[in-house]
Amino acid sequence: MSHYTAYFAATCLSLLIATTPSLANDAPKKELTVYTYDSFVSDWGMGPLIKPTFEEQCGCTLNLVGMEDAVAMLQRLKLEGASTKADIVLGLDLNLVDDAKKSGLFTTHTVDTRALEMPIDWQDDTFVPFDYGYFAFVYNTELMPNPPKSLDELVNAGPELKIIIQDPRSSTPGLGLLLWMKSVYGDKTDAAWSKLSDNILTTTKGWSEAYFSLFLAGEAPMVLSYSTSPAYHMAIEGTEQYQAAAFEEGHYLQVEVAAKLKASKNSELADDFLNFMVSEGFQKHLPLSNVMYPVNTPTDMPEAYGKLIKPAQVLQLDTAQINQNRKQWVNDWLNIMTQ
Repeated sequence: MSHYTAYFAATCLSLLIATTPSLANDAPKKELTVYTYDSFVSDWGMGPLIKPTFEEQCGCTLNLVGMEDAVAMLQRLKLEGASTKADIVLGLDLNLVDDAKKSGLFTTHTVDTRALEMPIDWQDDTFVPFDYGYFAFVYNTELMPNPPKSLDELVNAGPELKIIIQDPRSSTPGLGLLLWMKSVYGDKTDAAWSKLSDNILTTTKGWSEAYFSLFLAGEAPMVLSYSTSPAYHMAIEGTEQYQAAAFEEGHYLQVEVAAKLKASKNSELADDFLNFMVSEGFQKHLPLSNVMYPVNTPTDMPEAYGKLIKPAQVLQLDTAQINQNRKQWVNDWLNIMTQ
């Protein structure tokens, strides 16, 4: 090798060493895409609270893509199939798990769920729970000082009592009520729906319209929601005007879960997010942002949660049974509502 060639090679090596850090700094960040529901990504939701924390932890960009509801998320993922850009779906619930599993779109996680605080035993290597709650009818105490004490009392209340519910085809609470009714009435569910239909002021497509646009505006004294909803009003607004009616038959359980897509090109980063999801950094925001029970109780749990109703019984149907019968149950409901 000539002196010139050696000098040239050394110079090139020096330039490479000098420029490599700069190139590393200029390299694009990894991106993690999470499909979730609209309220999670809203200005008042969980998304803006957890996004900077996770991005700092992972050195990546977290893309939160909002959709109307859990049902809409699963439908979109089925349409996209292996070409989906999603790495994770966050916000499916227990009633959709069997359907989601059979889609073949999801893969196993690395989260240790044994220490999670749940009202049921959780053993699943694909879906990770991040919060839970109970469906309930929330009422305005100023408009209804004596609410029904049972689901049966509500069903037989007569048409003078008006409620707002959500559509089970497009809404998680709407589907929850359908299953709640089925778990209480069994073969007599259609007859119970026929009676309850006289009480329904309107059926909305989603929860936000029912709760914010109609119920809080005073359109009806009761709305289908969650037993945890009053916690927000008590802790943030300082009012006990809105409360959940405790029903003697018990309340139907909702568990919200997240899962990693089999098609994800960021599998390790997706696992990092799922582990972050059950940590204090994520869970501490749940009580007053998602307004649900966390699966890992934060050190500073809001006092308002100590004032909430406690279900006399936790109601739950088998997820395989739900998946097998959901379409028929929804059609039965629709036939009754359109009579």
